[in-house]
Amino acid sequence: MNHLDPSIFDTSSANLSGIGRALVLAGNLDQKTAETIFTKAHAQNKSFVSELVDSGAVSSFALAHTLSKAFISPLVDLDAIHIEKLPTNLLDEKICRDYQLLPLAKRNNTLVIATADPSNREAAEKIKFATQFAVEWIVVEFDKLMKLSVDRFTEESENFSTAFLNSDFDDKGLEFENESTTNEAHQDSEIDDAPVVRFIRKMLFDAYSMGASDLHFEPYEFSYRVRFRVDGELKEIATPPISIKEKLAARIKVISRIDISEKRLPQDGRMKMKMSAKKVIDFRVSTLPTLFGEKIVVRILDPSSAQLGIDALGYDEAEKTHLLKAIHRPYGMVLMTGPTGSGKTVSLYTCLNILNQPGVNIATAEDPSEINLPGVNQVNVNEKAGLTFSVALKSFLRQDPDIIMVGEIRDLETADISIKAAQTGHMVMSTLHTNDAPSTIIRLRNMGVAPFNIASSVVLVTAQRLARRLCPKCKEPVDLPQQSLLDAGYKLADLDGGWKPFRPVGCGNCSNGYRGRVGIYQVMPVSEEIQRIILRDGSSIDIAEQAEREGVRSLRASGLHKVKLGLTSIEEVMAVTNE
Repeated sequence: MNHLDPSIFDTSSANLSGIGRALVLAGNLDQKTAETIFTKAHAQNKSFVSELVDSGAVSSFALAHTLSKAFISPLVDLDAIHIEKLPTNLLDEKICRDYQLLPLAKRNNTLVIATADPSNREAAEKIKFATQFAVEWIVVEFDKLMKLSVDRFTEESENFSTAFLNSDFDDKGLEFENESTTNEAHQDSEIDDAPVVRFIRKMLFDAYSMGASDLHFEPYEFSYRVRFRVDGELKEIATPPISIKEKLAARIKVISRIDISEKRLPQDGRMKMKMSAKKVIDFRVSTLPTLFGEKIVVRILDPSSAQLGIDALGYDEAEKTHLLKAIHRPYGMVLMTGPTGSGKTVSLYTCLNILNQPGVNIATAEDPSEINLPGVNQVNVNEKAGLTFSVALKSFLRQDPDIIMVGEIRDLETADISIKAAQTGHMVMSTLHTNDAPSTIIRLRNMGVAPFNIASSVVLVTAQRLARRLCPKCKEPVDLPQQSLLDAGYKLADLDGGWKPFRPVGCGNCSNGYRGRVGIYQVMPVSEEIQRIILRDGSSIDIAEQAEREGVRSLRASGLHKVKLGLTSIEEVMAVTNE
């Protein structure tokens, strides 16, 4: 996409867009009129181009010619284009309607798109994110663009389902490992629909390529959408026709070896997809009956995430020292807490990977096992078959393990067995769903675990969250009043040194100014004084105050430290922590 020298259209000195500047410099508008129209468009939530043409200040013809020259983009007369020859399915209709665009062609990895506003960087970034293609703008007259768009999308809407099912999605030659062994009785004509299969493959491949953690296939009464969770945020990626929801659900269930005839109960399954000869990605599949069909969530399980190392997770030196010291103890319990999606599993597997040596016997009980680690004995809990966490733990203790990992402590029986194992010469690692480290102790007590058993077994508790990481290429410092920083949680001593927090900007290398995520941790060793508080039945507030006196940062303080290091923004820390 071509851009002018940014200094020509710098808007810092006036409330005017690059288009307005171009028209003023070309003599099509005076400064005051341009600013008035810009303000009116903003107040009415209309595009500046739309208001310019509707107001009669500039004709569509003059506007197109001026912007073509100003932004060095080709000019095309839409009267010469036949609507029936335009390609379909190049770009989501919602994006076209929202940004008033018309896809014209695809050349290699570039989409050629007609627009009346070649300055719209937001549209270009959204298209790039949604399609992974670059954008080449073709300038056209606004009124002709609106007419052709209405004609085209009306025709497309009437034939959307047919166009979808006849389309040829590029599946990159990917294969599902389960397909060849799937029960042939399930391969009826209703399910084995090639376009649906290719669409699913494309969604999975795109999700993996974009670094998504999970995909959501969601049916509603009159629509269907696919969303990816990227850097912790759900983003709408595709809106296939509602008429194929049954085929999509059935095909995913077949590949995941889930019973396709059962639509009234939630089900779980797994599938694998070959990305290359040596690269295979695991997916965990969960189905949920809703009012208008089965919602399916596919979680991406990348084994390489456990190989990143503890430094890549975002622990600072003091936190890392406490954690490594705890997991290398010969016995005791280490607990990792936080909500779903906060990175507990990756942290646990990173620790297991560190401890995984030839002379160590490691056993895990999970529901289900998410990452396969060679050298670790992993057991999938199956409550229907009677293989619960407690049953697996009892079996582990008969096989002389050095390290036991329990996917989650959910009940008193599992907690009791885990604590007894920690008290009898085993290192036990597990997770709990609590808000912070001090409240984890109270959660165990509320389950029914005796204070003495907690104090004598738990050696360290880690609470964690994941915050979006600022893009290093476009982040910029921002001046904030001292009082705002104090209100966020900083102390006066923290503000020495003249540092400034950074804010997200947005560029072609990130999503809204963020790229990837960084961990925020509260690492609390259970000291002798904290043990005394537990034994005298103290509250989580008492434990938190003592931990702070011992130098343990709260989640908010840990997040603010990451802000000071320039890794994330204050807004992001405020959103993922509570104080």
